[in-house]
Formats: sequence, structure tokens, C-alpha cells
Amino acid sequence: MFRSLLSAALLSLVATASLAGEALPKMTVVKQASCGCCGAWVQRMQEAGFEVVVHNVDSDTLIATKQAAGLGEANWSCHTAMVDGYVVEGHVPARDIRRLLRSRPEAIGLAAPGMPVGAPGMEYGNEREPFDILLMRVDGSTEVFASYPGN
Repeated sequence: MFRSLLSAALLSLVATASLAGEALPKMTVVKQASCGCCGAWVQRMQEAGFEVVVHNVDSDTLIATKQAAGLGEANWSCHTAMVDGYVVEGHVPARDIRRLLRSRPEAIGLAAPGMPVGAPGMEYGNEREPFDILLMRVDGSTEVFASYPGN
């Protein structure tokens, strides 16, 4: 029994190490140049290991990008990213994006609707409001993918 547990632990450790060392796909972000929180989110994604290409656009182009991606207005935030066939809308944490890329659900992508205080790029001291990351399904429905508590 001890051998089985040890083997399982070692396999888990190897799997975790290979996930950590895995090259992440390139991420493209569409945002307005003047948005500081979008720039901060991009920085968080780069710190998490994503190679990020940024396109600063006007508001009409940003809205058209969201519409072309199939995002419902209720899920909109201040920037839209594309990574490996998925859309990432707003201040989604990197760990949720990694989980999405590992699990590969049939979906448009993830959204952090609005601009929740405490989300990546929206840090204000120790303030944190509760927020959900939504999985946006192809049929337009959403479900909670991850939840973050407030303080």
C-alpha cells in the first residue's frame, strides 16, 4: 500500500512539474490604450508565463471584437483576449485560464463580467469584492467556473 501511495505521489509531482514547465500559448489582447487596469492585467498574464500581444484600439473596434467573439453584453468587461481558440473577457485570473486550456470544454471561453475589485489588474490594497468567473457556453448560456470571495 505504501508503494502505491508513493508511486501516486511521485506521478502527481511529475505531472505538476510538467504542467508548470509547459509552454503556454500566445495570448492576444484587444484593449483601449488609456485603460490602466487592462495594462495591469496584461502584466499579470506575462508574469504567469503567457506571451501577450496587445492591440490598442478605439472603443468601436473593441465593441466589434466582443460582438464578433459572440460575447453577450452581460459578460463584457474592459478588454478582450484570445488564447488557443478561447475568448477571455476581463480580469480573469491566470490559474482559471490554465484550467480552461487543460480541460478544453466546448465553450466560447471565460468571463469576469464588469471590473471586480481584487481581480488581477484591479487590485486596490487589500480590498476584494466577491466575483465569479463564468464559463461562456457556445449556446449563450453561462455557468460558474470559479468563485472568489470578498473580504
